[in-house]
Amino acid sequence: MKGRQIHYSDEELSFLEWRQAFSRRELHAAFVARFGRADITLDHIKALCSRRGWSTGRDGCFVKGQAPFNKGKPHPARGRASETQFKKGSMAGAAAAKYKPIGTERFNKDGYLERKVHDGMPRQSRWRLVHLIRWEELNGPLPAGEALKCLDGNRRNTEPSNWRAVPRALLARLGGRYGRGYDAAPSELKPTILAIAELEHAARERNRGQDAS
Repeated sequence: MKGRQIHYSDEELSFLEWRQAFSRRELHAAFVARFGRADITLDHIKALCSRRGWSTGRDGCFVKGQAPFNKGKPHPARGRASETQFKKGSMAGAAAAKYKPIGTERFNKDGYLERKVHDGMPRQSRWRLVHLIRWEELNGPLPAGEALKCLDGNRRNTEPSNWRAVPRALLARLGGRYGRGYDAAPSELKPTILAIAELEHAARERNRGQDAS
């Protein structure tokens, strides 16, 4: 059953149209105060404005520079929501299944043994090469611009005596593709190959210094 039809005078309609930019609650309050229409509810005003196409001009979107009404306000969990919230330091599901404790060791894709040293960020810093850890325990931090070269060609041999600090640029001279194939060479030739590569690198660095001067 439909409700009764509501009649508005021309003056009332004009009053509402000229103030259509008001919020509907403000518009209803002003209308009732002006015309004493206690029979007109907020829903009546909303329906009339909708039928007439009168709009407040608001689309509900934030304008540039407008701060949200709840900016800076705390948002405590309500009801039983706190029971399902993630607790700081806790893990569940796939993350818990994949977690590796500090001290875990693994071989990376290049065949080097790694050890997990912390759970912090950045994520890639959580794992360190075991041969580097052991070498630095005896020799201190690796100097900038240098890298550790495996002497016997066995990357899984993490004994500090099996690793030697060399200029990082020297690694290309020892490589297998364009260098001297150090890792694949017989054990008795490795010291000679390394010594020649170091002499060549030193000569190149000396020539570069002379050219710069």
